[in-house]
Amino acid sequence: MTNRVIEHPAPAPPAAAEEVTGLAADPEARARGLAVAAVAKRFGDRTIIQDVELGLRPGEAAWISGRNGVGKTTLLRVVAGLIRPDEGTVHLAGFDPRRDRRAYADRIGFLSAGDRGLYARLTVTENLQYATRIAMVPRRGRSAAIDRVTRLFELDELLPRRADRISMGQRQRVRLAMTFLHDPLLLLLDEPRNSLDDEGLALVVAAVQDRLDRGGMTIWCSPKGEPPPFRLAHELVIADGTLVRA
Repeated sequence: MTNRVIEHPAPAPPAAAEEVTGLAADPEARARGLAVAAVAKRFGDRTIIQDVELGLRPGEAAWISGRNGVGKTTLLRVVAGLIRPDEGTVHLAGFDPRRDRRAYADRIGFLSAGDRGLYARLTVTENLQYATRIAMVPRRGRSAAIDRVTRLFELDELLPRRADRISMGQRQRVRLAMTFLHDPLLLLLDEPRNSLDDEGLALVVAAVQDRLDRGGMTIWCSPKGEPPPFRLAHELVIADGTLVRA
């Protein structure tokens, strides 16, 4: 497909923190969008994220920046329903990741950081076919889903090639295509720019914008120092384990 670091020497003013806190209470975010309320996660005696509040309405995106190891990936995994928060709640379109596990998971597209997720000896087509089954795309719609992401990420020439015989940037485009296969309501992208050239970045930005235009939502996480890919509704950083305005 990782507690929050302020990128300026001065601490964020209380008003900014309060503004982020209020997002999860937005009625539209709670009913139709994403509502992350007072979320905390600890591993042993170490608190990774705390008092995290975030709300997205349909069509909105958030960009979250921070140093490696400060909690961006942990936050994404909590929002994805892959790990349970120790405190707080997460709801997507009114669904709870524990109570409504299948309905919640069907609406999530998660790109993990790094280069994992492809089977080296399978062709790109075979990897996409396998991904449609994992994402539970209905059998009748699998070919159309593959055709759609092939166009989105310009994979035509890569389809017959094995995953271990294409470049890192090409593999990242395939991984992104797999994330978009089931047209998820919420895209969780952990450092999606990794290994992409300018053309590849333009493709993923266009794909994200297309989903936003159709009522989807996105959380795009970037390492410290990387600029936001385009103008987003919420531009945030992780500092002291929580979210503040960038």
